[in-house]
Amino acid sequence: MMSLKVTQIRSDIGGKPQHRETLRSLGLKRIGHTVVKEDRPEFRGMVRAVAHLVTVEEVD
Repeated sequence: MMSLKVTQIRSDIGGKPQHRETLRSLGLKRIGHTVVKEDRPEFRGMVRAVAHLVTVEEVD
């Protein structure tokens, strides 16, 4: 099954509270932190909401 490798590249300081909560829901805590999540619609939606703060790669 495909997975998404999500890396935080920008700070959430000064951002909207919803964006901060979304980053925490994804498991991201700091710049440079990377998590691997299943490729599901829920996670794709979260990533899309904070696309300006993260980079995404598909991994197998």
